[in-house]
Amino acid sequence: MTDTAPTAALLIIGNEILSGRTQDANMAFIAKHLGTLGIRFREARVVPDEETEIVAAVNALRARYTYVFTTGGIGPTHDDITAECIAKAFGLPLIRNAEAVRRLELHYAGTGMLNEARLRMANTPEGAILIDNPVSTAPGFQIGNVFVMAGVPMIMQAMLTGIGDRLVGGPVVKTKSVASAIPEGSFADALRTIAADYPGVDIGSYPAFRQGKVSTALVLRATDPALLETVTALVADMLRGLGGDPIIMDGYGDQ
Repeated sequence: MTDTAPTAALLIIGNEILSGRTQDANMAFIAKHLGTLGIRFREARVVPDEETEIVAAVNALRARYTYVFTTGGIGPTHDDITAECIAKAFGLPLIRNAEAVRRLELHYAGTGMLNEARLRMANTPEGAILIDNPVSTAPGFQIGNVFVMAGVPMIMQAMLTGIGDRLVGGPVVKTKSVASAIPEGSFADALRTIAADYPGVDIGSYPAFRQGKVSTALVLRATDPALLETVTALVADMLRGLGGDPIIMDGYGDQ
């Protein structure tokens, strides 16, 4: 399915992801949220906490996609180097953002806990726009088409949902799911023909094997609701012709 809607990529930053110690819990939320805005999520990359890797990935992704979102590496410890790397990618100086400092001072007032390490969380590239953090105060930031967010899921989600007014979307993709007990090898050729006849609908086949039984979910996606309904009916009829009893659901069938 080809369209001209805005596109997005996610850059996940952190050695802990690549080592397997931590499993990414942000990508699914980001993909679904961007989908509701009509922004096509096209790519995700994972890079270590290494300057050259982060800078190269940021520059490659921001040149290719409408929006780039990063998660991780904006905390107070020595390995939190995302802000420095984003500044380097844009060729900008890294500054101590006065508004970010003000927010941290207010948050930690009277605790004696605002040390130099925590103040590092106020560093941004010069000219960056802050992203609010209603959970733990330390902000993310936006520079150009790059949005830098925390890796902690609860904080990331709050940051992402708070920047909706900065994102311009396109037509929202609607989804239908058609499930049956017919194995995908039985309908591959027929499905290929339907897909070729209706290029405006993206069709994916997802087999499963549960409790000794084979099943397949066919997921159809399109921006044109009428076209989606038409092709969904064709797919269901195809499965019935093979002796199946297809179940049609809105969305991915896992809500």
